[in-house]
Amino acid sequence: MPAPTQLFFPLIRHCELSRIYGTACYCHHRHLCCSPPYIPQSRLRYTPHPAYATFYRPKESWWQYTQGRRYASTPQKFYLTPPQVNSILKANEYSFKVPEFDGKNVSSVLGFDSNQLPANAPIEDRRSAATCLQTRGMLLGVFDGHAGCACSQAVSERLFYYIAVSLLPHETLLEIENAVESGRALLPILQWHKHPNDYFSKEASKLYFNSLRTYWQELIDLNTGESTEIDVKEALVNAFKRLDNDISLEAQVGDPNSFLNYLVLRVAFSGATACVAHVDGVDLHVANTGDSRAMLGVQEEDGSWSAVTLSNDHNAQNEREVERLKLEHPKNEAKSVVKQDRLLGLLMPFRAFGDVKFKWSIDLQKRVIESGPDQLNDNEYTKFIPPNYYTPPYLTAEPEVTYHRLRPQDKFLVLATDGLWETMHRQDVVRIVGEYLTGMHHQEPIAVGGYKVTLGQMHGLLTERRAKMSSVFEDQNAATHLIRHAVGNNEFGAVDHERLSKMLSLPEELARMYRDDITIIVVQFNSHVVGAYQNQE
Repeated sequence: MPAPTQLFFPLIRHCELSRIYGTACYCHHRHLCCSPPYIPQSRLRYTPHPAYATFYRPKESWWQYTQGRRYASTPQKFYLTPPQVNSILKANEYSFKVPEFDGKNVSSVLGFDSNQLPANAPIEDRRSAATCLQTRGMLLGVFDGHAGCACSQAVSERLFYYIAVSLLPHETLLEIENAVESGRALLPILQWHKHPNDYFSKEASKLYFNSLRTYWQELIDLNTGESTEIDVKEALVNAFKRLDNDISLEAQVGDPNSFLNYLVLRVAFSGATACVAHVDGVDLHVANTGDSRAMLGVQEEDGSWSAVTLSNDHNAQNEREVERLKLEHPKNEAKSVVKQDRLLGLLMPFRAFGDVKFKWSIDLQKRVIESGPDQLNDNEYTKFIPPNYYTPPYLTAEPEVTYHRLRPQDKFLVLATDGLWETMHRQDVVRIVGEYLTGMHHQEPIAVGGYKVTLGQMHGLLTERRAKMSSVFEDQNAATHLIRHAVGNNEFGAVDHERLSKMLSLPEELARMYRDDITIIVVQFNSHVVGAYQNQE
């Protein structure tokens, strides 16, 4: 099965990787192994050096595209039918309802809905959700890959295990290690909640397990055995940093198995951001690395909705991040470390997993490439070093952790990659999800604010309400409903079927010009349980 042609380097991805690695194997799903589209630099999370700019097709408008490619004398309109639209939107949706009592405590989470809509081919986003079995709480996360999906795939498989291990008490770690040593069955650490497309890499499972085992062995050695309370924030930070370190180390060491050697290099040289939530009772921790976001939906006393941001974007729009980067490097690099709103003029997120071309020394990069597959050493781009690359590392995977104590008015949490936030304001996101979950906007009288309204205008308002109701009735998943609005909203905030159909009909080479991959998880909280926690204190 051919390898996906954009899993290694972004420049090779757009021109030569299919020729170099045409016989390699990676994905288990045919739909993940497609040729990538040409993408304009303005839409890339990883922009190539100017010397390679000719590899990219210039951005075209939809009008220019259709005018320049008329194959018939009369333009023909083609729109997807509503069932076809629904089939596309619902292809990757997943829902899970949490049992009210999970064997340890009453859960503050009612359940969650998740969904993905690709723009890249294959999709570079990933998602994960799991229940911690040896400790309390749930883990949910979205992962946004760049320069391919290899890193986001690996992080989506591995990060929750590192977090779960970091949260385990010393006694449980010893019990697990003794079971491995004696060949006994291991205690299950996580219960995964996965869509069938959310696959795991079977070939790399042994490698991943060995790295995880080394981590918990070090935790055992560091712990004196004294009973100490686990700090969730510290556990999250340690897990993120350790996984990124293991990704780097595995690529440096390599593997005698040619497939695994190729895999670990692709994982390390591609990159991924991560936004992860850990919910345990009323304790909500969000660990974020990159520019995905976590947004809390709060219902006020008057029934209106407000958005509370629980993460900060790590990019050029965050002045504190820019200042952090400048302070970590000599003053003579102040003008080059962030250039054109990108790290070294190339990378949009300022924190990410993988991306070793922004972390390793030049000598280390050369050594790994020279000892890697012959195709790497023969390709010019593998020898390319980012401009003004003097004092690495320039990039970190260390997350920023936010803590929030849940209240009865906190109704839901939205975790989403930047594909959603590029198209919708946070307040609109929370309002749409809140109205979907409560159905309140169907029952409220239409308010016109004291203005005189004509019969035609009132008819328009009623038609808009009917359109909203029909879209709610056809969606049984809050994430799907949000994607429908993100892609199909018109200037009035209502879903326009014609617009939605056009956006979903765009060919692969155009879709990425108009939007990014979108991945969403909507977590719904149990207000009664949250209120009961407060009353106990």
